[in-house]
Amino acid sequence: MIIIGCDFHTRMQVIAMLDTETGEVVEKRLDHESGEAKAFYEGLKEPALVGIETTGYTRWFAEMLEELGHELVVGEAAKIRAMKTRKQHHDRGDAEHILNLLMRGDFPKIWLPPAEERDVRVLIEHRHQLVELRTRAQNGLQAIALGYGLRRRGRLWSQAGLQELQKIPLREGMARRREDLSKLVRQLTVWIKELDQRIEEEVARREDAQRLMTHPGVGPQTALATVLVLGPAERFPDKLHLTSYLGLIPQEESTGGRQRFGHLTKQGNRLMRFLLVEAAQTASRYDPRLKRAYRRLAFRKGAAIAKVAVARKLAIRLYIMLRDGINYEEFCRRGPQESGRGSHAGMLGDVALV
Repeated sequence: MIIIGCDFHTRMQVIAMLDTETGEVVEKRLDHESGEAKAFYEGLKEPALVGIETTGYTRWFAEMLEELGHELVVGEAAKIRAMKTRKQHHDRGDAEHILNLLMRGDFPKIWLPPAEERDVRVLIEHRHQLVELRTRAQNGLQAIALGYGLRRRGRLWSQAGLQELQKIPLREGMARRREDLSKLVRQLTVWIKELDQRIEEEVARREDAQRLMTHPGVGPQTALATVLVLGPAERFPDKLHLTSYLGLIPQEESTGGRQRFGHLTKQGNRLMRFLLVEAAQTASRYDPRLKRAYRRLAFRKGAAIAKVAVARKLAIRLYIMLRDGINYEEFCRRGPQESGRGSHAGMLGDVALV
């Protein structure tokens, strides 16, 4: 068996390879762009187990290893570094450290979604980025309108509002800006609608996502993202592990009998937190219990903290619905005991989180 500890970088990688049959250890630096890395893995005599830290820009590497029949495992970078006692930090030492963890069976492997689900997650992230671009372009058009005395707010995007915007007499530079931003908004809107249709097709294929959409405020993007980001609900022993995974619990520095909580850890998927906060604002208008929780916390701690707290409660609800295979109606029938109370449940309303 071949085991490889890989210190992966964007342009190159440093590996420490062990052949368990011969006991031979090989250390190499492999360049990516020249094809040296691909040639090396193609030339291995048998399938290898390759370990890397969590990092970006590894999609091509993962697909290449899968195509060649090698197994890739990804470990949590913070835990891998915490297990290293020596203070020297260099690429060769990092590769050897990963190799040693793999050999001992202590490698902190993380869950990775299948390739098909990763592709769908890209669609959700791409749509989110396109919406952000459209918002920036619309803000530019709003600035032009306000600069010339046209104050229409959201009505600016109606047919009448756009006609008024086009009638404003502008000099060459500002006219070019108006024309380009208008075209950009129209094109982005077309792309976003296409992605919306594609996401709805994916939701139609997944019963779990359709079940989550029965909850008020949860649309196709939030439902599909929840299913894809969380993966199998069995991965989480309880709701506290779930909220920790999403970064929706406060930082904690407690010692000597004193508890100290800070801002949110935000150690999780940023887009998932954004979608939960957006969905929670709608859910708090239609679900009675979430509405009471939001109003109570908004009065005591402000709207920002209330939004995050309700988003946490919504995340726990969606987790329970996934775990038990139930819809919103069944969740409500079970009663308030499933509302998400736990060791950190009330904490979000009592500490500064944002």
